[in-house]
Amino acid sequence: MSSLTKVAIVGASGYTGLELLRLIFMHPHAEVVAITSRAHAGENITDLFPRFSGHPGTDLQFIPPEIDKIVHSGATVAFLALPHGTAAPYASALLEKGLRVIDLSADFRLDDTAVYEDFYDHPHPAPELLKKGVFGLPEVHAEQIKKADLVASPGCYPTSIMLPLIPLLRKGLLELDSIVVSSMSGVSGAGRTASIPLIFAEVNESVRSYGMPRHRHLSEIEQELSKAAAETVTISFVPHLIPVTAGICTTTFAKLKGEFAEIAPALHAAYGDSPFVRLRGEGNSPDTKHVVGTNFLDIGWHHDLRTGRLILQSTEDNLGKGAAGQAVQSFNLMHEFSETAGLQNI
Repeated sequence: MSSLTKVAIVGASGYTGLELLRLIFMHPHAEVVAITSRAHAGENITDLFPRFSGHPGTDLQFIPPEIDKIVHSGATVAFLALPHGTAAPYASALLEKGLRVIDLSADFRLDDTAVYEDFYDHPHPAPELLKKGVFGLPEVHAEQIKKADLVASPGCYPTSIMLPLIPLLRKGLLELDSIVVSSMSGVSGAGRTASIPLIFAEVNESVRSYGMPRHRHLSEIEQELSKAAAETVTISFVPHLIPVTAGICTTTFAKLKGEFAEIAPALHAAYGDSPFVRLRGEGNSPDTKHVVGTNFLDIGWHHDLRTGRLILQSTEDNLGKGAAGQAVQSFNLMHEFSETAGLQNI
């Protein structure tokens, strides 16, 4: 009998689902036993994703996203790669059936139902589960993730913003009302659904901002930054779409409250032993080409002596550390596997 952990991926036909499939197929301790897609039910996975042809364990067919079919597969853990508002009913039903759930939507990231309704324009679909969900940022909440039955995996932009800032806010090194963030993301972050603003001719050779002045991810970003600072943090955040498939580059500006010399020790104390946060050092500007296709997040920092500002920079793969890779990292913690299992590709 197989000792591999049986995994279901609900919503497996999008970009995040594709990356989850790739990672779980390579995972030494996991086996994909169910993949769902309403549009592709009955099709072989290799018909939709020929890249998997010839690889062991990929002779699967998509099934409809029905709870009984997922449970019947024998899965003990389910990744939910579904839109916001759609994931919560699946999480509720699968938890009732005894599965552990890693949700990649925003449905369980927020503590406050009023904040959720304010940012997502509808009431929370399963408020009774909010206290059960653990915010799935492994470098910050590893111990809670290990014991969790429901993990709310963070968004791609929030991960790139929170990891550089949280250690500095915990140490009181920044002026809280001075934080301004500018991020650039590849087009895959918008999902795999056809949309005119995202077709090649619209995106190529162009850069544009969007989601201003209040991108939905601000809700989880400010929630977690406020916890780190132990008081309310409100930031300005401007995301941009750039003509690449994957990758996020985030630049954060903040006024120093402490000394610049304290920045490096704070970051090293927080992440010196973290397998997927690479501290590139003072004066370094990380490059997306060194993180795309990996689960790494790279951080560099600069001191603008003229303005007294700290400039933090981070890069990640929006589908990797910003989505599927981070979810698998939480999966590893939940099952007491090596945190790097299935994620050590370079």
